Amino acid sequence: MNITVNGDELEVRSPGLTSLLRVLRDELDVVGPKAGCEAGGCGACTVLVDGAPRRSCLTAVAAIDGAEVTTVEGLGAADDLSPVQQAFVHYYAAQCGFCTPGMVVAATHYLDSGGSDDRKEIQEALRGHVCRCTGYVKIIEAVAAARGGNFDLTTTAEGGYTTVMTGDAK
Repeated sequence: MNITVNGDELEVRSPGLTSLLRVLRDELDVVGPKAGCEAGGCGACTVLVDGAPRRSCLTAVAAIDGAEVTTVEGLGAADDLSPVQQAFVHYYAAQCGFCTPGMVVAATHYLDSGGSDDRKEIQEALRGHVCRCTGYVKIIEAVAAARGGNFDLTTTAEGGYTTVMTGDAK
């Protein structure tokens, strides 16, 4: 079987009924998707399969032979974060970080599909993603800000990030 992961076409050797999550983490060393509940309930393992969000823990790799998979690693690089990744940094939307990859992937899909910065709509779009640290306020603020595009992050000489305000960011 073959799948394209974050732009790289890869051969999968695991048995067909192996979950995509296990293939990504154990065989392909793509560790962004997290093994939370491994029952589809927490969203920590969410990836995009051919552009649609999927729980990788519930997806048999045989079911996606030939598909394109995008994980949080494929959304941006350390020196070129995606707008949602930038917003999560700026708004301190990640606490322990365990749910963050799935949240970022789901939020990216929501915004790329025309989602608004309406807080209730963001809550609905992220329903089924469990965060045990934040209470979701910062996550929702980050997604709304990413939709508005009202800030940028630039890399400092030390390799960290600093925020450059470009609009009405709070």
